Amino acid sequence: MVLGERRMKILITGGAGYLGSVITRSLLRKHEVIVYDNLMYNQTSLIDLCYKKNFTFEYGDVREWKRLRKIVESVDAVIPLAALVGFPSCEKDKTLATTTNTTQIKNIVDVLSDDQLILFPNTNSGYGSRVDGMVDETNKLTPISHYGITKCNAENYVAENSNGIIFRLATVFGVSSRMRLDLLVNEFVYKLLTDRYITLFEHEFVRNFIHIKDVSSVFEFMVDKYDEYKGEIFNIGLTEENINKKQLVERIQEQIPNTSITFSDYYEDPDKRNYIVSNEKIESTGWKPKYKLQDGISELIEAYKMIVPQESSHYRNSFPLSYGDST
Repeated sequence: MVLGERRMKILITGGAGYLGSVITRSLLRKHEVIVYDNLMYNQTSLIDLCYKKNFTFEYGDVREWKRLRKIVESVDAVIPLAALVGFPSCEKDKTLATTTNTTQIKNIVDVLSDDQLILFPNTNSGYGSRVDGMVDETNKLTPISHYGITKCNAENYVAENSNGIIFRLATVFGVSSRMRLDLLVNEFVYKLLTDRYITLFEHEFVRNFIHIKDVSSVFEFMVDKYDEYKGEIFNIGLTEENINKKQLVERIQEQIPNTSITFSDYYEDPDKRNYIVSNEKIESTGWKPKYKLQDGISELIEAYKMIVPQESSHYRNSFPLSYGDST
């Protein structure tokens, strides 16, 4: 196995998804990458990489363990991104969510050798709903959705492996070659562009945010620093962006003027996440995020000019809302 500045053979499950499409490109600069994905949405997000000699694509479902196991056992490191993500899809099919998000992680961890690495992305939605100050990596996880439960159970399996690094990701935003419109910043920018207004439920709920390229950057950073930080858990987010939904919309309105917010108590948000997150631990390693929230809003506005004609509401259904790789 090779670490640091040396070349590694890395398996990324769900590598054609929202996060995976960005992380794969980043790691290909120095490493050999195998992407294992079932292309659930017929995406061609990695097709431009086929010329690269250090890139391999394997078609398959992570629940097909016999086939996946052979690949897992052949690599130096595993980044398991494949997941059924988001509140609605996991509540709709809890069995599928559990087998995809938890069981396949246990399968991978169980066969890893002492020389193999695993970098696991959890979501900081595991912190649940808290009103008692800032949370850090020492806080007990109290997930409040089935999605959060499946991801936290998977984290527990990874934590038992001394060669694991766990990232608890803030809500991700930004452009990928396999876009997601269900993520809060991406969705709110889209709605303000197309509808010119947005209705908020429980607008005081606070989230933390992180740009997708910074997520990719921290994976790349930790592959190089693995010996130093294996066994650790890190929150990954923008320290200055612990903000509520109303504040988020107001940030977006700075770049999309002449739009409006309405508030409603008629419905409740089924996703009750509400927390302020400390990112001090990851920042103490020397890694820092490069992209601000306003950077992501700007790029989303430009991207939606190309992929979402503003006069056409049918494009809402052209992108899967709440699926892909893990966030």
